[in-house]
Amino acid sequence: MRLSSVFLNISAKIEYYSRFSPSPLSIKQFLEFGRDNACEKTSYMFLRKELPVRLANTMREVNLLPDKLLAQPSVRLVQKWYMQSFLELLDYENRSSDDPHALNDFLEILIEIRNRHNDVVPTMAQGVIEYKEKFGFDPFASSNIQYFLDRFYTNRISFRMLINQHTLLFGNDTNPAHPKHIGSIDPACNVANVVNDAYEMAKMLCEQYYPTAPTLKIKEFNAKAPDKPIQAVYVPSHLFHMLFELFKNAMRATVENYEENKDDLPPIKAKVTLGKEDLSIKISDRGGGVPLRKIDRLFNYTYSTAPSPSLNSKRVPLAGFGHGLPISRLYARYFQGDLQLYSMEGVGTDAVIYLKALSSESFERLPVFNKSAWRHYQGGPGADDWSNPSKEPRDASKYKAKR
Repeated sequence: MRLSSVFLNISAKIEYYSRFSPSPLSIKQFLEFGRDNACEKTSYMFLRKELPVRLANTMREVNLLPDKLLAQPSVRLVQKWYMQSFLELLDYENRSSDDPHALNDFLEILIEIRNRHNDVVPTMAQGVIEYKEKFGFDPFASSNIQYFLDRFYTNRISFRMLINQHTLLFGNDTNPAHPKHIGSIDPACNVANVVNDAYEMAKMLCEQYYPTAPTLKIKEFNAKAPDKPIQAVYVPSHLFHMLFELFKNAMRATVENYEENKDDLPPIKAKVTLGKEDLSIKISDRGGGVPLRKIDRLFNYTYSTAPSPSLNSKRVPLAGFGHGLPISRLYARYFQGDLQLYSMEGVGTDAVIYLKALSSESFERLPVFNKSAWRHYQGGPGADDWSNPSKEPRDASKYKAKR
């Protein structure tokens, strides 16, 4: 009886916090708080409410997934992690910021929560793979899974962003290699340097799988200050994540497309441009391209052209979970940007990352659990209102008018 009452109380707390919408912040707001008036008490008071709100919003949505997916061990494990983190945050619901131990205890619990959630993406990916292998492809379920995972992973990106800002500003895990960073934000991020770093990491990985890797050529076009390198107020780790994924894909496609001539691989080209509104990065390869009908599939979590890697493997996979591109697009969209693919089958692919040029316009794009989201999971797939080609050509002779 006591267990059931505890469970009801937790459910009530999740339901209560899910009634609040998350409060999106801009990169400029993150920066100004960290640079000018970084107050640990203020951050504590904000996060002890905001973190449970973001968790509760996504926890309510998890329960709308297909029962067969929720039953997978990997998905159940992720749910367990989220429940534990939510309960730990509730301990600070009424603890005053004047409590001499509250701030330090909160800092330590945030680090524990962040570490607990380190493997959320591969674990959830494994759950999707398990579900797909057991039950096959269902268009309606697949659409719901796609919708959910976009929102779930975006929520996770935002959750980690808040935790990292707090622990880096007020903890002891500041990176001495980047003393000018404000938390995880670089106020003067040299974009070409991040492009190079991501390329070098992908090249090293590519050379573990193949005996070679394409070279890189970078060009910059700075419309604001033509003679200066392009800099941005941004989170370098987010940009690195996107670029690393794009370089992995470009390298794999190029090496496999030129399997018979690996000594003469065409280079991967990168263009970094800065205009009044957009900061854009284009990665171009000569990897043979992708048919138009497959472009959308590349952003589908249940689709991958590579074999599924093992979670137990100690070797970093070059590809396989099918989560790389869609999550990279979420990183771009998180601060109001985007990631698009433009491909010409038989030639190659251009991948373009769009970011906001102004930090004041780079607001978090956050999912909200509400009636609109709920309805998305309830509605069945509608009938197709476009014609479908028949497999056999129609015999027009039988439609001739009789004389």
